[in-house]
Amino acid sequence: MNALPVTIDIASGSCCTPGEAMDDDAAQGLAKVFKALGDPTRVKLLSMIAGSSAGELCVCDLTEPVGLSQPTVSHHMKLLVEAGLVTREQRGKWAYYRPTTGTLADAAKALIG
Repeated sequence: MNALPVTIDIASGSCCTPGEAMDDDAAQGLAKVFKALGDPTRVKLLSMIAGSSAGELCVCDLTEPVGLSQPTVSHHMKLLVEAGLVTREQRGKWAYYRPTTGTLADAAKALIG
């Protein structure tokens, strides 16, 4: 395998030009989205909801597949709602969750500009 030549401008002290930093509010919003997805259980829950043929799932349908109690699943879902990754609708005693459109894609686009 041949190595590619690399040219570094030693006079400038840098090999590349950094992109523009986003403002603090935008960074905090993005961090909330990515923090919500920093837990494997929440990734599984979001995946189940997004893959549901009905386009939504009841919290009662989410507990068994992840092997957690309803209060624990509700806590995870609260974080996904706060991050804007799902919406919650209360129907009687059960909460139903739908994936939001665009939040994850918008977060990824914000990182790459």
